[in-house]
Formats: sequence, C-alpha cells, structure tokens
Amino acid sequence: QVQLVESGGGSVQAGGSLRLSCVASGYTHSTVCMGWFRQAPGKEREGVAFIAHDGRRSYADSVKGRFTISKDNADNTLYLQMNSLKPEDTAMYYCAAGLLPNKCLATPYLALTYDYWGQGTQVTVSS
Repeated sequence: QVQLVESGGGSVQAGGSLRLSCVASGYTHSTVCMGWFRQAPGKEREGVAFIAHDGRRSYADSVKGRFTISKDNADNTLYLQMNSLKPEDTAMYYCAAGLLPNKCLATPYLALTYDYWGQGTQVTVSS
C-alpha cells in the first residue's frame, strides 16, 4: 500500500526558510513523478513544484527562484526547500505521487495527474 507522509511545516516570519519532507512507502521514487501542492483557506489547490521520474524539475512562477524540489531515491524521500518565504506562501502543503510518467510530464500541475497524496503539513508565514 502506498503511503506518503509529510513533515517539516511550521510557523516562520517573512524572509525565513523551511524544508518540507515527504517519506514514501509502497513504491520507489525512481519510477514515479512527484509534486508539491498547496492549498490556502478558501482557495483551490495549486501546484508548486514538480520533479519527473528522470529528475527534470519545474516550478510555479510564484515560487521560482525561492523554492527547490529534490528527492533522495535511496531514502524514498521528497523535499521542498523553501527560502525567502512570504505571507502569501501560507497554506497546507501536500506531496503527491503520479504513476504515469507521460501523464506527469503533460500536466504536472493538475491534481488529477497524481494517484497518491499525503495528509499535508501546515506552513504559516507571518509578516
């Protein structure tokens, strides 16, 4: 059974940093694509960063240059390093895994692309 467990959220001041982790079990990172999404109260879930099965990465414009997605295939762990955080980054952050590489590459920021989701970790940035 596939499970994704996020951690690393918390409360920081604007300009601060956090690193989110997502530990996966039930499959291997090397064969799937992974993404980080976030959802703020009253807003739709939005894609933040994506990493393909072959390591290609992309980022939403809102986080480009500030966030970095990476993965450790040996530990089956996905990371999101978040620097220069802004109050508008406040949201629940979710990691997701997609089993179809071509589908991931075609629509990496579409939630329906992904087959498995974690429970989320809260990030709060104060001004």
